[in-house]
Amino acid sequence: MVQISPSILSADFSQLERDVSDVEAGGAHMLHIDVMDGHFVPNISFGACVISSLRPRTQLMFDVHLMISDPLTYIPSFAKAGADMITFHYESDSDAQKTIDAIRGLGLRVGMAVKPGTDISVLDPFLPQLDMALVMTVEPGFGGQKFMGQMMPKVEYLRSWVSANHSTLWIQVDGGIDAVTARTAAAAGADVLVAGSAVFGAVDRQDAIDSILQSAAAAQGQENKIAKQ
Repeated sequence: MVQISPSILSADFSQLERDVSDVEAGGAHMLHIDVMDGHFVPNISFGACVISSLRPRTQLMFDVHLMISDPLTYIPSFAKAGADMITFHYESDSDAQKTIDAIRGLGLRVGMAVKPGTDISVLDPFLPQLDMALVMTVEPGFGGQKFMGQMMPKVEYLRSWVSANHSTLWIQVDGGIDAVTARTAAAAGADVLVAGSAVFGAVDRQDAIDSILQSAAAAQGQENKIAKQ
């Protein structure tokens, strides 16, 4: 079953509540919230205050992706703001195990991400503790980049691990997802797709979400079995 997590990085920040309501009504399963510090990645987005402001406005799961150098320090702030799941990067400066423990200790779901240049096997020691593994299919930091299909062996690696271990781990792909690339990602084994401009840049966001989910479901032979929350 495939789920979609629209990234608000591509939303209209002057109409953020409206845009979030649109994708919630359009069938999104969760909301992807990219937090950037201008140090770990060459861009700055927003912090916990935006999450806190949005939390009362939607029932969607908040899928918070921390692209910051020191996630461990900020875990309590994002938890208090309303995050449901926090994903941090293996490449960050924080100790990975301590960061996992901090997120789990606050009762949240835990995700770990890897950049395109990082070998997926670095996640091996942590996979049994995670709710989600995130494969970046663009260089993190900016929206609207081209999908890197050469990252699909990482997704296949994770899918093999999930199957071998009878795991419920979600495999998320983030970067360049649209109705075409969704098929590629889902065929490789991804089950959570982050889509930014392909959703928020569409005139009809429900149609955009439906197109992505149908394409992904078809790749997995699950037409008419799209997961809904």
